[in-house]
Amino acid sequence: MTEIMPTDRELEALKVLWDSGEATVRQIAERISSEGATLAYTTVLSLLQVMEQKGLVGHRQDGKAYVYFAQVQRDSTFRKLAGWFLERVFDGAVDEYLVHALRASRPSATELDQLQKMIDEARARSKQPKHRDKAS
Repeated sequence: MTEIMPTDRELEALKVLWDSGEATVRQIAERISSEGATLAYTTVLSLLQVMEQKGLVGHRQDGKAYVYFAQVQRDSTFRKLAGWFLERVFDGAVDEYLVHALRASRPSATELDQLQKMIDEARARSKQPKHRDKAS
């Protein structure tokens, strides 16, 4: 099965839905517009209709309005996007990716602690023997 990767605009709409739980077309349009990109109501409606066809969002009717909600989880979507970016841009080189990410931003002490914890966990996993499927 092909994984659905949201476009940049679809990701903007998903972020609104992940933050709010659910929202009308108008609420999504207003939120995206407040963040810089002015979008017409009909543009956002068309965007959400395409997203629904892709399985990214669903809706329920509330009076005359459709209320949309995300059908995909934030963490799994970010994981897929990060994996795609890592492979596409850095050919899977995690070290190069992290070097550029750390040079491009100033992580807080808390973020660095979280990164160190993830590195320690990855190191521990890499030392464990790999389980082979005996049926293969």
